[in-house]
Amino acid sequence: MNKDKKVLVGISGGVDSSVAAALLKDEGYQVTGAFMKNWEDDDGTPYCSVKEDFLDAASVCDILKIDLIDLNFSQEYRDNVFSHFIEGLENGRTPNPDIFCNSFIKFKEFFNYAKKNNFDYIATGHYCDLDISTKDTFLVKALDDNKDQTYFLGDINKNVLDHCLFPLGKLLKKDVRKIAEARKLITFNKKDSTGICFIGERPFPEFLSKYVPIKKGEIIDENNQKIGTHNGTHFFTLGQRQGLGIGGVKDAEERPWYVAKKDHLNNTLTVVQDNSHPLLFKSELKVKKINWLVNELPDLENICAKIRYRQKDQICSVINKKEYWNVEFKEPQRAITPGQMIVFYKDNICLGGGEIDH
Repeated sequence: MNKDKKVLVGISGGVDSSVAAALLKDEGYQVTGAFMKNWEDDDGTPYCSVKEDFLDAASVCDILKIDLIDLNFSQEYRDNVFSHFIEGLENGRTPNPDIFCNSFIKFKEFFNYAKKNNFDYIATGHYCDLDISTKDTFLVKALDDNKDQTYFLGDINKNVLDHCLFPLGKLLKKDVRKIAEARKLITFNKKDSTGICFIGERPFPEFLSKYVPIKKGEIIDENNQKIGTHNGTHFFTLGQRQGLGIGGVKDAEERPWYVAKKDHLNNTLTVVQDNSHPLLFKSELKVKKINWLVNELPDLENICAKIRYRQKDQICSVINKKEYWNVEFKEPQRAITPGQMIVFYKDNICLGGGEIDH
């Protein structure tokens, strides 16, 4: 059935995309690998792994006996992802560039390249699945709850789903590694990447200081008393504990401090002690625009949502206020962060998502 279908697989040099390509070839597809380079600045530090990743991708394709093409989307990335990221930070928000990389690069530029070059499908190593049992194509959660990545796909164009394949949707991560080892793929025990896609795992403030200027301001407690200084609110996110530089300012119980509020206009950080301090929790949020991945919306009362990756599903109700969507949670949520994504679910179906406004 698949021998006449051409698939372009994004191969990153990691174990997941390697196994995705192997499984598709086993299923009879005409598979071509594609290594996407989205960031040009290789500064020679250990944090940049592009060269190593490309060599690993080439090794995998050689073993699988499939072609590998090298695609460069660096300019598109800077224009549509990095610029949005920096702009958000400058406005006091905390954007998620990995989500916009999926929206603008992997499921737009990469998809458009595949379409222009007569590929029937694109495929990635994302842990997610598709339900095509009805006239609508649904993005659904992966079998491996701990690895499910639908959160990162809530903002992609729905129309692309009909031309996607996600071979890892019904596999556990441990089994993916076993398959890679059995196939003698060099990536079988390669460490998972955990850094932001263009930064890698280098210290975030170190990287960011090249693009957003240091702007010193006050760190204050809930009583408006100054207890420290910071180099810019853009270096911090709500709920953050590490890197505040006020570890010596503690009470008798030596409780750590957490960021409870970012005042971008006055350039101040409000911090509190106790991980469960009331100022860290809110029961609702607003979203200006939601990217829906379904043709027909279900009843939006008592559905589920995530405001961060790997968070357990949270029961909420979504109300259309015309100019924005109001999301009311059954239980208060810790550190709701403007600029981050909220993604909605009905059972295991990913309904879509939007950027948290406030």
